[in-house]
Formats: sequence, structure tokens, C-alpha cells
Amino acid sequence: SLQSKEANGIRLTMESALTARDRVGVQDFVLLENFTSEAAFIENLRKRFKENLIYTYIGSVLVSVNPYKELEIYTKQNMERYRGVSFYEVSPHLYAIADNSYRSLRTERKDQCILISGESGAGKTEATKKILQYYAVTCPASQQVETVKDRLLQSNPVLEAFGNAKTLRNDNSSRFGKYMDVQFDYRGAPVGGHILNYLLEKSRVVHQNHGERNFHIFYQLLEGGEEDLLRRLGLEKNPQQYHYLVKGHCARVSSINDKNEWKIMRRALSVISFNDSEDLLSIVASVLHLGNVQFAADEQGNAQVTTENQIKYLARLLAVDGSVLRDALIHKKIIAKGEELVSPLNLEQAAYARDALAKAIYGRTFSWLVNKVNKSLAYKASWRSTTVLGLLDIYGFEVFQHNSFEQFCINYCNEKLQQLFIELTLKSEQEEYESEGIAWEPVQYFNNKIICDLVEEKFKGIISILDEECLRPGDATDMTFLEKLEETVKNHPHFLTHKLADQKTRKSLGREEFRLSHYAGDVTYSVAGFLDKNNDLLFRNLKETMCNSENPIINQCFDRTELTDKKRPETAATQFKNSLSKLMEILMSKEPSYIRCMKPNDAKQADRFDEVLIRHQVKYLGLMENLRVRRAGFAYRRKYEVFLQRAGKLGLSPSLDCTSLPKISSPANSRYKSLLAVLVKHLGYKPEEYKMGRTKIFIRFPKTLFATEDALEVRKSSLNAESFVLFLAITIQSWWRGTLGRRKAAKRKWAVEIIRRFIKGFIYRNHPRCPENEYFLDYIRFSFLMNLKRNLPKNVLDKSWPTPPPSLCEVGMRPGVWEGNPGLEDCSFLGCGAFLEQKVIASEIFKGKKDNYPQSVPRLFINTRLVPVVKYDRRGYKARARQLLLTQSSAIVVEESRIKQRINYSNLTVTPKPRFLKHGLSYQGDVVLQSDHVIETLTKTAILANKINNVNINQGR
Repeated sequence: SLQSKEANGIRLTMESALTARDRVGVQDFVLLENFTSEAAFIENLRKRFKENLIYTYIGSVLVSVNPYKELEIYTKQNMERYRGVSFYEVSPHLYAIADNSYRSLRTERKDQCILISGESGAGKTEATKKILQYYAVTCPASQQVETVKDRLLQSNPVLEAFGNAKTLRNDNSSRFGKYMDVQFDYRGAPVGGHILNYLLEKSRVVHQNHGERNFHIFYQLLEGGEEDLLRRLGLEKNPQQYHYLVKGHCARVSSINDKNEWKIMRRALSVISFNDSEDLLSIVASVLHLGNVQFAADEQGNAQVTTENQIKYLARLLAVDGSVLRDALIHKKIIAKGEELVSPLNLEQAAYARDALAKAIYGRTFSWLVNKVNKSLAYKASWRSTTVLGLLDIYGFEVFQHNSFEQFCINYCNEKLQQLFIELTLKSEQEEYESEGIAWEPVQYFNNKIICDLVEEKFKGIISILDEECLRPGDATDMTFLEKLEETVKNHPHFLTHKLADQKTRKSLGREEFRLSHYAGDVTYSVAGFLDKNNDLLFRNLKETMCNSENPIINQCFDRTELTDKKRPETAATQFKNSLSKLMEILMSKEPSYIRCMKPNDAKQADRFDEVLIRHQVKYLGLMENLRVRRAGFAYRRKYEVFLQRAGKLGLSPSLDCTSLPKISSPANSRYKSLLAVLVKHLGYKPEEYKMGRTKIFIRFPKTLFATEDALEVRKSSLNAESFVLFLAITIQSWWRGTLGRRKAAKRKWAVEIIRRFIKGFIYRNHPRCPENEYFLDYIRFSFLMNLKRNLPKNVLDKSWPTPPPSLCEVGMRPGVWEGNPGLEDCSFLGCGAFLEQKVIASEIFKGKKDNYPQSVPRLFINTRLVPVVKYDRRGYKARARQLLLTQSSAIVVEESRIKQRINYSNLTVTPKPRFLKHGLSYQGDVVLQSDHVIETLTKTAILANKINNVNINQGR
């Protein structure tokens, strides 16, 4: 059975949630039986790639193969599938790495970082986007958080437009390194971010290799820019008109939609609250115009500008004086011993000055743009109140036909990252063994520190020698730099030149080249341009011109302090080395996760798997070494509870107490150990096949694991109906006990809350009604009324009345109110003492005298002195709608706020219900009014007029 599964490449890896499709090959390279074989490693990759399974683990490291096509594995449903799930419960995925890092950040409150590496075109930038999208969907949200999420996501299109370009390997190659910190608050919501950028490839602004393009933004502007905008910038839609865009002979590419990307970029600028787009685009246009500035030599051989029209455009776009800019492009200013000297430039020097200015403008503007994005992402609260998750998306190892200074820096960066990767992998592996109390066996691996030292060592490293050659007086050239290299590091085993090579190797090395043996393979570099690119110098008078610019962005990019600072600026290589050193410190301070990206072919074709290319990447990514480190001890390790959940539920061992499994999440590791001891004894594990740590079981060989899985599958298929029913009964019993427990807990919580409110109300019982005492007061009133209801007087002669509690004293109850008036038992009267007084008086006036009085008793008197009435004229009895306003001195008949009649109380007599009205009253026999609430109106009138005994009542009228 096991042999047939090996033949089919099927591994059942203790994760029952996986589908058969997910189990093609092995989902974790650690489970490869022949883990030392590179061929077996690549074959497993190929099997999974053919089934569109592009992700595979090496332990906790994710290997990703670019499919070069859209896959339906990045939906919101898939995000939810990986959210909060144990790392190995589902098939390998980018989201599993993202979620695992996020949960570690939340539970351990320790900063995390995800390192995404691989060569150009392997999918690093896309992986970064997918991770940010995952956090945007799955993290807690609020209005502020949604804004931050949008800005984090929309920073990508902006930085890609200005920092990415088409290369031979990739249509959207990042030509700068990016490290992004995402800040999370205590709830786990993303609340801010910060981006660090590394070594923008500025030389691309002025030159591109055949088949490559300049930065995207230039083509997006020309293709997507509105006619009015292009007219203001002095640009034409045709990229062939601009010298900086035609060096690579592929200004337009069918696979890139510049017009659509322009719309996305403009929308992204608005999301990150960017208000300087006109000034920014003016700078982009100025670079194109600079490329079209041409020179001619005069009689003395000095350069003269021949394209005056371009100078006019530059003066307007850069907001500088045109004549000053023209002079700065063809003259060089030097300050020697306090004196200012100006010398003319020849054609070659003028072209250098023009290109240097274009690179400086673009490079500084890019750094300004990154700072602008950082301001939009800045979190206002204290940094210490947040935890940080870093994303490193940095250029991968590059080997082109022609490799220059940029490739040298990029590959040096990858050497440092590889060194960090091996160190941290070994460190984390060793720490896990130590924490679990298992002996660690040293692992042999290639330490590339020797290559890093060759590049960065003080005084005798390549960067130090390059800087020394750039700074020394005299005629230093690229060739003198190469000679100095040969003299200093000639005996180094990883360095070779034409002069140092043997006869056979010399044929593959030019006289201007040197070769470094990197961990990923040999790379040959041409020294042409090394000194100029490292110096990165801009003539003084060009700096002065830019410092006087009125363009707000240019003015911020060129600081005036540079003109007075006599210290020579650091070279490009030294700046990069220092920033890389700081990056290593940042990464070392965080808990790392790894995504190793690979590309299956150079043609960017879907479903094509080039084994030669894959083998090269497996080597330079150090995947086999990583696998050897992981397999140095044990192939498989899982927490006791996870291992037991799978084995115990299936009742693999008769001695295993399945009823204990609902409690398996408790922290009793000693109980887990005892259960596990029974299980491994039943499975027949030999002592050398496994170890039991403090919280995990470690299995040394994959075949042991596969045999366990086979036993599980056999046991699963042999479960009869009785055992299945038993299992269901246990599950239902567990669920019902949980339900009862939750109900009991809810009842206790309710009781505690009631008691707390009662005690608090008692403390505040003498205060005015407030949220603290309202429950207590309501309870006291309710108790008093219920007691009153149970103890009503038995006869009319009983004048006793219970004493109300203090909270009811304001009601002013009297026994007379209740006698013979059961309707007044309604608790709605509570707190309405004045109305009860009126009810008592109504009783004195009408009780026993008016037939309809009993029907009025249950009806409440309302708190108003304005009564709607109908007035009838004495002549003709015409009905007119009026309001009766009762004041302290008189009754006033009102029509729409106009006084129609005033009746003084002094000579007032009232007769209810004239013969011709159902509900009415007559004042002095002169005013006839109809009211729906005649008893209430008469009572209020009698009280205000102080004529309670002057109401004429005739029965039957």
C-alpha cells in the first residue's frame, strides 16, 4: 500500500482537511523520503505545478512558483478559509504565511517580518500585494482603519509607476528595493505604515538595454495623459520623440496597457491625498525634455546648446531661469582655495552633466514621493502602542548578458539576505530544539560570509577599493579600479579577472571584466561606468540652479545646505552598504517568515516548466540547504493536542480514551504525553524513530509518518456503525454539556448584574433619579404598589393607609382618592401628585351628582391649560372651533392665537351640559362651549377660579 502511494506521489500528511488534489506530491518538502536529492526536489515541484499547486512548504518556509496566469485561489472565500486556522490544517498558501505571522503578532505581541525573495519575474511584487489585500479584508475595520487600508494598497500603483520598469525578465520589474512596515493597534487593526526604499536604478532614466524600457511613468503620461495636460507640459503622445525612451527599442509593449495603468495611478494619487500632481508631472516632463537637449562644439571645442526650445520648456517646468540653466549645462563651477572658477565643458562632459541632472532630478523626486506616501500613512499615536509587521520586497539575484554597477549592488544585497536566511533558519531550528529539550546536532552548510566580506570588508573589500579610487586625486578610471582590485584581492577564491585566469578561462572574460563566485553561481561584471555611478556627482552650478527653483517639489529635493557643506557626500555604494546594514538590524529584531519565489520559465508562459532554470533557482535560493537544516533532526513535529486530535478521534488505539478528546484543548501537557505514550506503543514506534519534547512530538523519518497515516486510513475505513454512533453520541453529549454550561454561566452573569445594580441603587437611594438608582427606585415603587394591592381596605369605614417609602412621598396620596375609585389603582399616576389633587376635587364636585362621572375616573388629566373647544353662537348656534386658555385670573377664548373673549373669574358661574349639547358647558349663560373632556375642564376652571362650590349641576341635564 505504501509503495503504491509512493509511486503515485501521494502523501497523506496527517492533515485530514486536505483534498486529494492538495496531496499531489508532498505539500512539505521535509516529508520527501530522498531529501538529499535535488532531482526529487524538482520533480515534486513539477508535479504540483502541473496541477496548479504553486505553493509548497519547506517546514515553515513557503516556496512559490509563478504560474503566469490567473488562478482562482485569491478570493475572499479563500481568505476566510485561511483566517485563524492552524498552519498545517489547510494546503500551503501565501495566506497561511500571512495569517500565521499576524496571529503571532497578536498573541505574542512581538514584531514580525515576511521576507519575500527571488529573481526578477518570480512574483515578489505580486506576493506583497496579495498579502496586503489579505490584511485589508481580514483585519478589524473602522472608518479610520479603512482609510489606512486604502492608502496601504494604493501606495503600490504609485511606487510601481515611478520605480518599476520592463526588463528582459519581467514586464513589471521593481528597480528599487522596498521594505514596508505595517503598524497594528491593540485590536489588530492596521493603523499606519512606513516605507524604506533602497538603491533606485537611476541609470535607467538615461539608458536602457535592448528590449527594456524606462520607468513606467513616462509611457503612462504620454499614453494616458489628457490633451490639455500634455499641451501644458509641452509633450507629444509619441514616445519615439524622446531620446530617453528609445534606447531599448521597445517603447510600446503589447502586454502592458499604459493608458489603463495611468488611470489606476492617478486614482491612487488621490487616495493617498496627493495634491501636488501638477508639480510632480512637470518634473516627469522635464526629464523627457532634458533628454532632448542637444549640444554642438564651437571653434574652441566647447559645448553649446543647440535646442533652445527645450531650454524654454525646462525653465517653465522646473521654474528656473532659462539662461542660468543653459549656462549650467555647458559650464563647470569649481571653488578652489576660496576662489570660484568657471570652465567650459566639451561635448562629452556636457552630455554627462545633462544626464547627471536628469538622474538627480528623478532619483530625488522618487525619494520625495516615498516620504510623501509615508506622511499619508503616518500613525499619530505613540509608536510603542503598536506592533509592526514588515514586508520586504527587494530585487532578486540578477545575471544578465551585461552586468554593471547596479547588478553588483543587487547581488551583494542578495548575498546579505542569504546569509541572514541561513543564520535565522539555523537559529530558529536550534531554539525550537532547545525549548523542547531535544539534543541539537550541528549542521554543515555553506557560509557565504566569505563572499560578503569580499564585497564589504573595510580597506580591502571591493566597495572600499572602489571608494578609494573615486576619491583619490589624479586620473582615476574604471580600468585603474580593476587593476587595484587585481592587486588587492588577487588570491581570493571567489574573485577572478582576465589577468588572473588560466588560459582556458580567459576566453570567457573580457579585459574590462571581473567575475565573482556568488552563492548562486558565477557572475561576470563589466567595470565600465563603475566610478561614475558610484560617485553620483552633480556639478555645483547645476545644484545651485535647482536650489533656486520655484517648483515646490524641486525646492524640497535640493537642499541649500548642500552648497555650504564642504564634506564630500558618501558614494552610492557606501550609502547602499550602510542602508543594507540597517535593514539587517531591522530584520534581526523581528520574528521572520519566508516566501521564496521562483519562475518556471524565462518566456513568461503558463504551464511551462523549465527544469534547467528551476535547478538554477533552487541552488541560488539555498532551498536544498534549508531542507537539509530542517531535516538535520526530525522530519515532522506537531503539538501533542494536534497529533492526538487526528489519531484519537479515529480510535486508533483501543487503550486511547476517546471521551477525553473534547477536553483536548486544555493545557495539561502531562495528560497529552500519557495519551501519546499509549498511541506510539500501539503503533510500534521504535525509540530512534521519535522523541517527545515538552509540548511536541518529533518524528524522525517520513516513512514512519506515512505508516501512521496508512494505519489511520485503514482504521477509518473499518469503523462500523456502532462505533460511529458512539462517536456521534459523545459529540452530541459534549455539545449539550457545553450548552448547559453556557446557559448556567449566562444566568450567573445576569444575577451578578442585578445584584450589582441593586447595591449601587441602594447607595444612591437619596439622590435625584439617575442611571445609578433608577432600577432600585423602580423596584421599591413596584414592591409598595404590589403590597398595596394585596392589602386594600376591606370596607369604606377603614381610613388606614400604609406609609409610602421615601421614593413615593412626592405622590401625595390620600385615602379619599382610592375610596370607591378602583380605577385610580393604575400605577400610571405615580409621580403625578398635582393631577391626583385635581382628581380628588373632581370627585368632590361630581361624585354622585353627575351620571357620566364614573366613566371619567380612569382617564388621566393632561398637563396643559389650553383646551380645544367648540363655541356656539347664541343666535343660530353656529359651531366655531376655538381654544379655551385657563389662566390664574381669567378664562380666555382664543382663535388661532387671537383673543376673542375674556371671562373674569370674579363673577363666573358654570353650568355643565346645556340641553342641546352632549358634552358642553355654559359660562354665565352667555358663552356656550363644547368639550370632549368636560369634567376635566370644569375641574381645572373651578380650581383656578377658586369656585369649587359654585358649579351648578342638575341631574338629567
